[in-house]
Amino acid sequence: MTKPVIYGPNFSTYVRSVRLALEEKAVEYDLHEVNILAGEHIQADHLARNPFGKVPSFSHDGLTVYETSAILRYIDRAFPGVTLQSSEIKQAARGDMAIGIIDSFAYSCMIGKLVWQRMVTPMLGGTPDDAIVAESLDRVRLCTREFDRLLAGHPWFGGASVGLADLHVAPVFAYVIGTEEGREIIGGFPALSDWFERMSARDSMQKTQPVFG
Repeated sequence: MTKPVIYGPNFSTYVRSVRLALEEKAVEYDLHEVNILAGEHIQADHLARNPFGKVPSFSHDGLTVYETSAILRYIDRAFPGVTLQSSEIKQAARGDMAIGIIDSFAYSCMIGKLVWQRMVTPMLGGTPDDAIVAESLDRVRLCTREFDRLLAGHPWFGGASVGLADLHVAPVFAYVIGTEEGREIIGGFPALSDWFERMSARDSMQKTQPVFG
């Protein structure tokens, strides 16, 4: 079986989710960096892998897959090892909702606004826009409250063992917790904070730390 290839920047939360899944399944892979800051994601070679110009895309055994949730499910089905999707229907639904919240609501406010202004803009030599940060916080709180509710007293979003939802949420939280506002909000949810601490200690998280520059 050929080694899978991930196309995207290592610092992308979505790329990291895919890497986490492969690490959890103990699958060797190649990471082909795509410099989104230089516009490589909208060049012809990447558009051939994802016509929407998003990252990551994923290739394995002649198949190209894009959209992170689809890639994660493919990885869980295609490779042996631990199962990353709960067989318990209600827990699986909670995990699926957590993934949906990231894609539909949380990424835009947590990464697109809060983290971008507090972390990315200064890295690019700019000045954070406090108004954009302030405007994002109500939605950040709402998403965080829902993640806490969906955790539902379990150690992982999928129940008793780590699953795809944990891998989808953790890279976003890793950046959010790097902001003062994010630490304050997440710190108000002890169970969620404990979950992130457990997640951060996993080998998969340690092996996929983002590298900038």
